[in-house]
Amino acid sequence: MDWNHNLKQLLGNATDLVRKGQLADATRAIQQALGGIPATAGAAGATAPHAGATGTLREGRGGMPASTPSGTGWRNGFAQADVEDAVVIDLDEDTPARAQPSPATGPASARHPATQAPDSFTRVAFALAGAPQDHYYLYVPPGADSGAPMPLVLMLHGCTQDPEDFATGTGMNGAAAGAHALVLYPAQSGSANPKACWNWFRPQDQRRGGGEPATLVAMVREVMARYPVDDNRVYVAGLSAGGAMAALLAREYPELFAAVGVHSGLSAGAAQNVMAALSAMKTGAKAASTSPFATTTPPVIQLGTALPLIVFHGDADATVHARNGEQLVEAALDAAESEVLPAVTTGRSAHGQGYTRTLYQSGGATLAEHWVLHGGGHAWAGGDARGSHTDPRGVSATEEMLRFFLAHPRC
Repeated sequence: MDWNHNLKQLLGNATDLVRKGQLADATRAIQQALGGIPATAGAAGATAPHAGATGTLREGRGGMPASTPSGTGWRNGFAQADVEDAVVIDLDEDTPARAQPSPATGPASARHPATQAPDSFTRVAFALAGAPQDHYYLYVPPGADSGAPMPLVLMLHGCTQDPEDFATGTGMNGAAAGAHALVLYPAQSGSANPKACWNWFRPQDQRRGGGEPATLVAMVREVMARYPVDDNRVYVAGLSAGGAMAALLAREYPELFAAVGVHSGLSAGAAQNVMAALSAMKTGAKAASTSPFATTTPPVIQLGTALPLIVFHGDADATVHARNGEQLVEAALDAAESEVLPAVTTGRSAHGQGYTRTLYQSGGATLAEHWVLHGGGHAWAGGDARGSHTDPRGVSATEEMLRFFLAHPRC
């Protein structure tokens, strides 16, 4: 199609619908233009079933209770309306920006119990002035009461997902149990984004000290205050919109995180508005976009090099083009201070999906690890089919990310 012409027409129609409050219709219009999704597709607004809205969820380390049904209602990622997982909806330009978290007002830690039981997955209430996010889920591994310092992995879900769905689909809790690691799953608020996307494309949510980055970091610091977390082993990973936000956090808070994982996501700074976001999703960010690891404003601590980065991206992803994964890696390589030595291996997962893995090192340090999933769509590789946006055929992105993280503590 004539992308430029149709994009302008799309934005005009979608903007009118948003102004009228018809968010579902606006979403479907964007979905149709990007992926040819029928306007009557009933799955566009569907969400995965939950095991419960509140309380402690005890499960078999997969993210959901063992009694959770695995049948009707769970979407199998790219086999359905993939485009909804990265759809972007912005407010009218005249709509005032939401209040930003106040640096002087911290999370309401006093309302929380000191700790939760080992080997549990629990919904935790959260409060930060001006932030619409009001809870997160936390997985605490077996043996957490020993007092030994633990790694912490921040996991950011994609659009239309929530912490329970994401934990189920990735299986990160089960993997973290063996690594004695905590896993933090923030929940995006529907009032912040109608499709539960992290707002990676909005300038006010791309900067250190405000917006969603500040809120997510406040959640991390709250967990670090409640549990014996190893300060040198705090990591961030995400899928799609969550992957783009993970890259933003790595850029804006390099003193906090030791490494970053991006699955089917985009570079930080890939877009500053809806039009640029749609364009980046379709073909990759424009050359003038901000490097995902080059801070627009200097952080408190200048590390001088990029954080170690692991990227997964399907080369058949019709929602977020695989060029975005390449751009993440290219930006990481820009930080090299000596010759970059790539090492390429190919293989197949246990279920037959091919992949190409390229490890980039310079001066003995790992800059990036890039997994291209051949024939892979917009879905978490090697995930559980009970969760949305998963591809059980692929190599386990969860196991590989966790292996990469634990091999790269912050120096």
